[in-house]
Formats: sequence, structure tokens, C-alpha cells
Amino acid sequence: MTSHPYKSFSLVCAILLVSTGIALWHFTNIHPLWIYLISISLITFLFYAYDKFQARNNRQRVPELVLHILTLIGGTVGAFLGQILFHHKTRKWKFQLVFISIVVVQVGLILWWVKI
Repeated sequence: MTSHPYKSFSLVCAILLVSTGIALWHFTNIHPLWIYLISISLITFLFYAYDKFQARNNRQRVPELVLHILTLIGGTVGAFLGQILFHHKTRKWKFQLVFISIVVVQVGLILWWVKI
């Protein structure tokens, strides 16, 4: 994954998202929106776990942009749990500023949607 980490991590994310979504669709009776949110949150959580593991072993990390994009596209719960459980990225104020901004925008969009 050294030559194009963004492409590699995006491909892994897409494969995991599709396969998790298909499994949940096949084995549960959950609404498709919830299937997506559960899948993307699980994948985001796994990416945080993987990145923490890589950080401890001084290996290639998941780019912060990838972690932010996963949060932005719906993995907020997984990102939050990954930060809390792994104590990961909690002291990086720039990372936290972007994370909090994403959460504020998402909450705003949810509130806007509910009002309609």
C-alpha cells in the first residue's frame, strides 16, 4: 500500500462496505439506511483500530484524510468509538477540529431534515 495509500484504503473500504452491506441485507431485516450506517461505522472503527496498530508498530498509517472522509460519509459513530476505545487521535487538535466540524455539520443536517 505504499505507492497509492488513498487508492488502496479507498478500495479496501469499498470492498468492506459492500460485503458488510450485503451480509446485513441477506441476514437481517434492517432498513437499507441503517445497513449503510452500521456498515460504514463498523468499517470506520476498524480503520481507527488498524491505524492505531500501525502507529504502535511504526508502520504505514491510514491517511488522516481517509479517516475524515469515512467520518463524513456516515462513520461518525465508529470514529467516535475508535477514538475513545483506542485513545487514538484524541490529542491532535487539528484532527479534532476537523472531526468536530464534521459532527456539527452532520447534526445540523439531521436537525434540518427532521424539521422538514
